[in-house]
Amino acid sequence: MRAKRRLRVMTLLSLSVLVLGLLPLVFGIRAATKDPVFTSLDALQVPEWADRNVDDQSAGSRWCFLDCRFRERTAQSERPFEDTNQVYSAALRSAGWKVRGGQCTDQPTTAGKYTCWTRDEFTLDLWVRLPECAVDAVAAKDPATVPSTGPDGVVPTADPKKCVGSTVSIKVQNAVTDVRGKPEPAVDPSLIGETPDPVLTNDPLLEPTPSAS
Repeated sequence: MRAKRRLRVMTLLSLSVLVLGLLPLVFGIRAATKDPVFTSLDALQVPEWADRNVDDQSAGSRWCFLDCRFRERTAQSERPFEDTNQVYSAALRSAGWKVRGGQCTDQPTTAGKYTCWTRDEFTLDLWVRLPECAVDAVAAKDPATVPSTGPDGVVPTADPKKCVGSTVSIKVQNAVTDVRGKPEPAVDPSLIGETPDPVLTNDPLLEPTPSAS
């Protein structure tokens, strides 16, 4: 009986140590691999119809080692960009994001709504635009543009009845790397040299050598 009790106690202690040591390790690995910015975007209170086919892309270091991380999320919405922009803007405000003033982008955004936001040490660009099928249809009518082609080289022709919804693009970067709207850094006058004035002398070495007769 004593041997059985001792075995049970040892088993329970081993399981307790395993669980208590394994859980922090699992959560630590999860926190190190999961980008907190994408986690916050997952927590945005947007309806399911505005958050379809989510695709996340990132480049750079989370800790700004050599290059700060740039994050981009693309999602598809089942409703027009006006309705989609409203729900995303409301969700960003509820999450603590604030609209930035000034110009957000140098690219023309005639089809859609482009806004830029800021929170803590991050800046966010929100572009809600026409769906990709509508963009291809517009490009096909414009001879000055090159429409996207399918794998067989044929330009896709979207059915207007089936081409509905909108596309959402969210780009997040660190504020220290976002130079838009920031004044140009002042140049230290001590680092600017002066061009010396030309010196005119009667030095014969500066005159051309006469040619031999």
